[in-house]
Amino acid sequence: MNGKSLIGDFRRKVCQEIDVEPQGVDRYIVYTPFMFDDGDHFVVLLRKDSSGWFITDQGHTLMHLSYSGVDVGKGNRARIVEESLAAQRIENRDGELRIAVADREFGDALYSYLEGLSKITTVTHMTHERVASTFMDDFSEFLESIAPADRIQLDWHDLEHDPDSTYSVDCMINGSSKPCFVFAINSTTKCSHAVITCLMFERWRMPFRSVALFEDQTKIGRKPLAQLTNVVGRQFSSLAERDRIKSYFQDEILAQP
Repeated sequence: MNGKSLIGDFRRKVCQEIDVEPQGVDRYIVYTPFMFDDGDHFVVLLRKDSSGWFITDQGHTLMHLSYSGVDVGKGNRARIVEESLAAQRIENRDGELRIAVADREFGDALYSYLEGLSKITTVTHMTHERVASTFMDDFSEFLESIAPADRIQLDWHDLEHDPDSTYSVDCMINGSSKPCFVFAINSTTKCSHAVITCLMFERWRMPFRSVALFEDQTKIGRKPLAQLTNVVGRQFSSLAERDRIKSYFQDEILAQP
């Protein structure tokens, strides 16, 4: 295993904005564009021990959340963390989050690992639950006002490929040759989740169109926003553009065969 082949596998399976840096024998730092809401990047290392290759955060993720005043050890936050780790087969070793690399599938392991970390960081928004729910309620009510009830499904996931709802979509609009997936983006973490979800749909070779509606696009991290631009079809910076958004959906989505 060498850095060049690692980069190639990571970029094929995850995204082009991946880089690696060797640090001694069988140890690599993995640089990714994924980050916490405060702009700090996820810490990701690839290492090898007697049991084989694995990816680790060296205890950074949960420690970062605790420094932000988020208690992930109890209540709903603990449940979200536990379920997110289990869904991606990530092990919590006294605060260190690790995932084994099976059959030298390095890119697949990194993809699952980043998805797990992205899910975990959503617990930070629970301290602002009331504010967040207002945007989500506005998002849902707005889409329900412009699309017929039989063509819209909120909180959608693909039952065949994703029975555990790991790659969920805030709203799916059907009735056309390609479904339209609409993402409600109210944080950098949610932006990263939308990117990973679209990339996974591409891996499944699912035909789809996609739209991102932001609560406030100016508050999203620059790199995740740039990455979203590469995978999503259309973006609107806020729901304040209601007339333009409505016209777009009526002309480009709902009226299309």
